[in-house]
Amino acid sequence: MVTFFEVLLMLASRFNYRRLLLLASLCLLPSAVIAGGITLNATRVIYPQEAKQLTVSVRNTADKSTFLVQSWVENSDGHKTRDFIITPPLYTSAPNDENLLRLIFSGQSLPVDRESLYYLNVKGVPSVDKEAMENQNALVLAAITRIKMFVRPAGLSPSADDAPQRLRFSRTEGKLKITNPTPYYLTLTDINVGKQELEPIMVSPLSDAFLDVTGQGDRVSYSSINDYGATTPPREVSIHSSHQR
Repeated sequence: MVTFFEVLLMLASRFNYRRLLLLASLCLLPSAVIAGGITLNATRVIYPQEAKQLTVSVRNTADKSTFLVQSWVENSDGHKTRDFIITPPLYTSAPNDENLLRLIFSGQSLPVDRESLYYLNVKGVPSVDKEAMENQNALVLAAITRIKMFVRPAGLSPSADDAPQRLRFSRTEGKLKITNPTPYYLTLTDINVGKQELEPIMVSPLSDAFLDVTGQGDRVSYSSINDYGATTPPREVSIHSSHQR
């Protein structure tokens, strides 16, 4: 077996133009090995601010492939941060293995009146059988799973379940203004004004967000993503009002 480091192709989580061209050209090679099989037990993480640590399960669902798994945390701007220690940061995952990542907050004090946003990244790089790939061109792709991690202080009000219904909507200069008066990050999906479907959006705590809108309807319907990553039933409210119909 060739070592992981002999086949590691570093793919950034964000691509610039040249990298996209490079990736497109590499994909024209005769053979490709795609990293799959590394999955997390959650689509988002809620980290209680008072907690000393939290664990996330990472599983290799492949029957035959071994992966090198690397994990790190980014801040809300998408930059790597030392606010969290992850153990183990790098390990080998055999077929059908399940491992636990331990996340320990080690940063400075965070706001206590609202959530703070981070991103957990888990990258899986597959091993390649050197004999099987002999005399073949191969592209090994590292698959990166990136999920939101919310550090949540205790005692926030309202509850996380009630927060989406506190949103307020209004129109301003051809845009739909979404006002979030709650201390939570709220992710909205299936947003519709009249017959116009709008893009999903995440609204920061105690902040406003804006979406372009051309529809003439005076009501907006939307769903939200709860703590478990599930989509909530749609709500329909009046623009300029947060009361449910």
